[in-house]
Amino acid sequence: MSQKYPSFAAFYPYYLSEHQNPTCRRLHFVGSSLIIMLCLAVLVTQNWLWLVALPFLGYGFAWIGHFFFEHNKPATFTYPFYSFLGDWVMFKDILIGRIRF
Repeated sequence: MSQKYPSFAAFYPYYLSEHQNPTCRRLHFVGSSLIIMLCLAVLVTQNWLWLVALPFLGYGFAWIGHFFFEHNKPATFTYPFYSFLGDWVMFKDILIGRIRF
């Protein structure tokens, strides 16, 4: 049985431990960056159909990182909400230099 985390603060160190491979982190970062760019493009063009690509960008890059570089199961399967939040906190931590890219 998987561990239950009482808070995101308790979960985040586990999340980071599942993202030790630099290529995996880079793929997460690229996927998150593409999500931001796609959302901005949708707002500018009003082409809402493009939103269909969001899960492919977000999960596609991340899962390639996990399956081929990190060699572990994405936390999304066990902790979907905390994992989603962890993606964006890790993105922010990479941007500000707290996590090595």
